[in-house]
Parts: sequence; structure tokens; C-alpha cells
Amino acid sequence: MKRGLGVAVALLLGAGLARPAAADREADLRRLRETILESRERVATYGSEERGLLDALDALDRSISGLTQEVSRAAHRAQQARDLLAEIEIEAAEISARLEAVRRAMSVRAAALYRAGELGTVRTLFSAETLREFLSRVYALRLLLAHDGQLLARHRSESEALVRAESRAREASLRNDEAAARLRERSAQLGAERAAKQRLAARVHGDRARERAALVELETAARALEEMLAGMGRSPRQSPAAAPESAFASLRGTLEPPVAASIVSPFGRVVDREFQTETYRKGVEFAAPLGAPVRAVARGRVGFAGWFRGYGRLVILDHGDQYYTVSGHLDAIDVAVGQAVAAGQVIGSVGETGSLAGPRLYFEIRRGGQPVDPRRWLAAREAR
Repeated sequence: MKRGLGVAVALLLGAGLARPAAADREADLRRLRETILESRERVATYGSEERGLLDALDALDRSISGLTQEVSRAAHRAQQARDLLAEIEIEAAEISARLEAVRRAMSVRAAALYRAGELGTVRTLFSAETLREFLSRVYALRLLLAHDGQLLARHRSESEALVRAESRAREASLRNDEAAARLRERSAQLGAERAAKQRLAARVHGDRARERAALVELETAARALEEMLAGMGRSPRQSPAAAPESAFASLRGTLEPPVAASIVSPFGRVVDREFQTETYRKGVEFAAPLGAPVRAVARGRVGFAGWFRGYGRLVILDHGDQYYTVSGHLDAIDVAVGQAVAAGQVIGSVGETGSLAGPRLYFEIRRGGQPVDPRRWLAAREAR
């Protein structure tokens, strides 16, 4: 019965919190619907006007991000519903077993009473040869009556408990079905948004005019990043206690890579094989699986952590002496602005926000406003 009490307490607490929690979920879903609608409008605008790639990509990424979180929450609620249903079913089975035991005991008593007949009790009492034996038999009969009363009471109590458990099981089963349906719906929406992003990428890479427009927008985003980094470099110099003075320059060629993956897009001048368009990549891209941990290559302090146009979720670490590292296209950010981080500490996870090539880690090393080739700073095995 302890299990049943625990479930009852949990349900009472859940009922007390259901109203604000439901209101919060409704607000989250309203915002999510608005984000999805915005992403569709942005993509439609890009498709008709051949401009606004970063707006369309940003809207899609935000929609995908919100849906990913909603899918995670829906999966968690579905698992909770399954766990509750399984617990109630176990409790109902235990109650059924106890009820069956009571029924067997009652059957034994009923059979005994049947064999004794209607006057069996009277004959038992008055066949006593002494007063002491008579009183002893009266006492024994009283015990039997009390036992029979307890059996009846237990049968009634266990029957009521079983009815309640079965009712709760039906409610839990309904919640389980609703949670599973919600998970399927959100997963389908997430799949649709990801498919829209793939179509957007194919549209960009399959059209010369769109390719050139995309390059212009990405260059503009890169300049915006440069301006922010330059602004960070011009900010008043912090004390060693506030921003660690590192011998970052001495780490050249020894840094562990930020993610366990290979570089697929190198630093420097890049010429597209199909369209012969030329760009200058100021960082490198690692082809890492979605969700892989991204680590700080050296100790430093978080100068920026958030969404940046053209790069998705982005983290900038200030390593002192005007050295910065930039990690973009993140799926999640695990640090906050101003936080000190150690070398090797996880700062986020690999994602595809701002990326048209699937999961990637975009990584830069800068000295002031000037980008440097990260391969020359990473350990030799990665530089190869």
C-alpha cells in the first residue's frame, strides 16, 4: 500500500501544479507556432525574391531549435506517462492478488458453514457438557465471527482499491496515448522543418545567382563578427583576476582540437569547383556528429554566448593577449558570458544552426581582429 500512497501523493501534487504548468506549456506552444509560421514566411520570401538567405536560414534554425526542445519535452512526458501506467498496473496486480486470497479464504469459510448447516452453531454450543466448555465454545464462535467480519471488510476494501486502481490505469493509459500522439506530431513537424532546410540548401547550391547572393550575405555576417571581435579588443583592459592573462602564443602547435573530428573545410582561399566562386574562409569546419561535445582549446573567459546571424549559436572565448577562439553552428551552449573556463572544458555541443551543410563545428582563432589558420595551432596529428 506504500506504493499506492506514493502514487496518490504524486497525483495530488501534480494536480496542484497542473494549472500553471499547463499555462506555461500553452505559452511555449504558442511561441513555437509563431516561430514555425515565421520560418515558413521567411523561406517563402527567399524563394520568391532570391534574397534574404540568412533571414530564412535563421528563422528555420530557430524553428528547428524550438521543435527539438519540444520533441525532447514530449519524449520525457511520454516516458513519464509510460512509467506511471506501468506502476499503476503493478499496483493493480498486487491488489488483485490480495483480493483473490481474501476470496479463497471466504470460500473456505462458506464451505465450512454449509457443511455445518443452519443449526450447526446451535448444536455446537448446546452439545457442551460443562459450563466452562460452553463458554469456551462461545469465545471461539466470537473469534470466528470477528474473523468473518474482517474477511468481509478486507474484501470490500480491496475491491474498492482495485476499482480505483483500474480507473487510474485508464486515465494513465489515456495520458500515455496523448503524450505519444504529441510526440509523433512534434517529431513530424521537426522532420518537416529539417526537410525545408535541406531544400533551402539545395536551392542555394543549385543556382548561380543564389550562390553569389549567399556569398555576399555570408561575407556581411563575417564582417559583423569581425566588428564585434574588434570591439571586444578595444574594450578597457581587464585585470588578471577578471580576464586570465594566458601565454596563448606559446601554445601554438600544441592545442587539442575543440572536437573529436576531422577538418573538412580548410582555412583560407576557397574556390567552388562547380561555380568557380571564390571566398576566403577565416576559420575551419569540423565534420562532427550532432551533439558531440565542443571543448575550450585553452583556458579563458566567455566574451559572447548566444545567437549570431550567419553562424547560429556561437561562443567566443577571450584567452588574453588579444587572442580569441570562435565556435559556431552549435546545437547547445553550456557556458555564460563572463564565465571562466578551463582548457578542455565543454562549452557546448555540435549542431547545424547557421549551417547549410549539416552538423558542423565552425572554429576560428584570432589575434585581435586578424584570423589565423587554426591548423597551425592544433596538435600535429590534427594539422595533418
